[in-house]
Amino acid sequence: MSDSDDDVPTLSAHTLAALQEFYNETRTDPAHSTTPSDQFAVGAVGEDWRMSQFWYSDETATQLAEEVIREAGEGGRIACVSAPSVYQKLKQGVVDGSDRVSAVVLEYDRRFATYGDDFIFYDYNEPLSLAANVAPQSFDIVLADPPYLSEECLSKVAKTIKYLSKGKVLLCTGAIQENLAEDLLDVKMCSFLPKHNRNLSNEFRCFVNYPSRLLSC
Repeated sequence: MSDSDDDVPTLSAHTLAALQEFYNETRTDPAHSTTPSDQFAVGAVGEDWRMSQFWYSDETATQLAEEVIREAGEGGRIACVSAPSVYQKLKQGVVDGSDRVSAVVLEYDRRFATYGDDFIFYDYNEPLSLAANVAPQSFDIVLADPPYLSEECLSKVAKTIKYLSKGKVLLCTGAIQENLAEDLLDVKMCSFLPKHNRNLSNEFRCFVNYPSRLLSC
């Protein structure tokens, strides 16, 4: 074994610069502060790229919130699986009807525990390992955004969705997952194009298993 540093992997100057820019933004941009004046603002908890976190734009979060409110119905229950942006928009009280539904956020990132009883710890690697008070088929609609674009991740998240949902599913993931998503959840791709605060390299789409305005908007 050599004491030389020749075999120690190093990051390129370009990669280091990109990482520094990211850290600078999360440290100085009010939108990424962990203590904003509005705890439910989209971006109140900053993105962590190490956990594959990419928040929706405010417009997209609003449109998805409107969709799940409409489909949940009066007194409906909404589960946001790895989709905290939509949960936050629902809790802001700025979307019509948000006061007539309830919502929870299932997340691996324990920073979201600040939302109290609405937070349910969730690890997609253990798709059915949920809190004891989470009953099967207890949500009128489940909105899920699997953190990784892999067959394994989507397959496991699909198990969670099926456990939680009474029937309606709104899935947000890469377009490349279309066939697998249809096989697992019988969902169809929508014409609606969701946007993120940061541009993603993969085409991102929404999928539903019910008649939806998102299919043709």
